[in-house]
Amino acid sequence: MSLPYFAANGWHAEVIMVDEQYADLPMDELLLQSIPVQVKVHKVKALKKSITSKLGLGSIALRSLWFYRQKINELLKTHAYDLIYFSTTQFPVCILGAYFKKRNGIPYVIDMQDPWFSNYYENKPKAQRPPKYWFSYRLNKYLEPIAMNSVDGLVSVSDNYISDLKNRYPAIKNIPAVTITFGAFEPDMQIAEQNKNTFPNLLDSKYTNIVYIGRGGADMHRAVTPLFNSLRAALNEGNEALKSLRFYFIGTSYAANGQGKPSILPLARQMGVEESVIEITDRISYYHTLITLQQADALFIPGSDDPKYTASKIYPYLLTPKPLLAIFNKASSVINIMKEYGVKQVYDYETVTNANISTFLSSLINGSTEPPQYHSEAVNKYSARQMTINQCKLFDSITGGEN
Repeated sequence: MSLPYFAANGWHAEVIMVDEQYADLPMDELLLQSIPVQVKVHKVKALKKSITSKLGLGSIALRSLWFYRQKINELLKTHAYDLIYFSTTQFPVCILGAYFKKRNGIPYVIDMQDPWFSNYYENKPKAQRPPKYWFSYRLNKYLEPIAMNSVDGLVSVSDNYISDLKNRYPAIKNIPAVTITFGAFEPDMQIAEQNKNTFPNLLDSKYTNIVYIGRGGADMHRAVTPLFNSLRAALNEGNEALKSLRFYFIGTSYAANGQGKPSILPLARQMGVEESVIEITDRISYYHTLITLQQADALFIPGSDDPKYTASKIYPYLLTPKPLLAIFNKASSVINIMKEYGVKQVYDYETVTNANISTFLSSLINGSTEPPQYHSEAVNKYSARQMTINQCKLFDSITGGEN
């Protein structure tokens, strides 16, 4: 989303990525359409997962780390670069920043899209922890300091992530840092619309469909529970019209397709509304996501119970002119961002009421909802173009504006 705007802000970016043949996630060739043709893309190899999985290692970051090191070494021998920018949730790759800074004197910036090392799951039941948590927790605890103690700048989707890191590593207390979420990138909606016939329709047109696409997990239950409570209460009161609603939760698991375990449907079953809820654990591609959001009658976004959680996934929802209900932790920055946009049905899960939710659901059934009208100031402020300007200002502050 930044690549189309870097050059206009004085930065010429080259991308280093793992060759897609080594990835086991859903592919979306349409993503290539949004990348400027003049941007150089360098591909690296990775160890085959069929081999490393026998040792219990499937992480593409660990499988590709050595090959990234080789490629960057090769590039730095033949070209002059001003900055290395790590923008990935495959965090182990970021330790290469410290290596190349020491070896070549090149500064680096890390973009924290999620927490890297975190104690969040330490007091959670084993069933609620991510797969291979014991190993990843210890690996992250070891690797994060290697990358962070020498980093020259931080970008993060959350103020809290930056504060935690600066408190954890005194050496970076005074480095430049800026909070930048993923921006709203309107060209993506055009690409999705132009290719909508290439994706299967996941929704049943016989119903009024309310859609959420994104990860699930027990930490989302506090935000989902008020929705299911309101639905259950209305059904118990004899509101038969609500049976025309279907709530879709799509792409809720990070597991390989066909291997994901439902995390929302068990809650729906427990609360007696499972007939209205459909959970598809398999991830779907980015543009399939955009088309599915467009096909929905309304959208729902639940947030984590982690107060530091910032859902940058909100922007595709905001680019879709559909009625929107959002329920988050009251400390989440998402609430204020959505209020800036002018979203009317955004609540925290501690104070949202059955009346708030039932009003939203009833308006869908009786057709009284209107397309949202978002504030132009917020649309510009959170656009991908503006987010890239903010990134480049950080880069300039690190390199002295020479790029």
